[in-house]
Amino acid sequence: MTEHTILIVDDEPEIASLLERVLHKEGMPHTVTASSVAEGYTQFKQAGPSLMLLDIMLPDGEGYELCKKVREESNIPILFMSAKDEEVDKLLGLAIGGDDYITKPFSPKEVAYRVKAHLRRLGYREQEPQVIQVGPFTMDAAETSVTKNNRALDLTAKEMGLMALFMHHPNQILSKETLFERVWGENFFGSDNTMMVHIRRLREKIEDEPSKPQHIITVKGLGYKFVQGS
Repeated sequence: MTEHTILIVDDEPEIASLLERVLHKEGMPHTVTASSVAEGYTQFKQAGPSLMLLDIMLPDGEGYELCKKVREESNIPILFMSAKDEEVDKLLGLAIGGDDYITKPFSPKEVAYRVKAHLRRLGYREQEPQVIQVGPFTMDAAETSVTKNNRALDLTAKEMGLMALFMHHPNQILSKETLFERVWGENFFGSDNTMMVHIRRLREKIEDEPSKPQHIITVKGLGYKFVQGS
């Protein structure tokens, strides 16, 4: 696992140092640390980590904010660390894109084993096919680019998130609630206009005739279905 870099975001130097020592001992010598949301995002951009250990209570905000920013650009495993042990906090962390939730005080060795488990799963994902193909559309495994008939589509982060969900679930009806919660990381709560605007803009980029869509089909009262098209 020596090729993986672990980003530790925690404003308590003792905890960050302890985690670094344990991870190094367990065969993960490449670690970087940050002590705030802003520094964590900078380190994420610079170091390109394979996994993030993320404290929730940080001096300039909450780890949830950093998780949302990272999720717009990457699917790396994010493991929250927090003294908050209420179920609602754990559910929130997982709902906005976290992959695990570790309650403080914790066993550093347990954290190391959880990190190893997520990195193993990451390795399995890396062995999966490098592209996803649905009709004329091709998406790379990292979900960072989509082409139509070998022509690159200029998509925003949210549009890319929608396309990724659609292409992973072709010919399935996806509700607006599901799309919003998975792409925006928030509860739907009547965000119908937001969803409609993004679907319209996405259709303008991928459909030959956006007013007569052949790929993103509206299923009245249920949601949307992504099909290969004619």
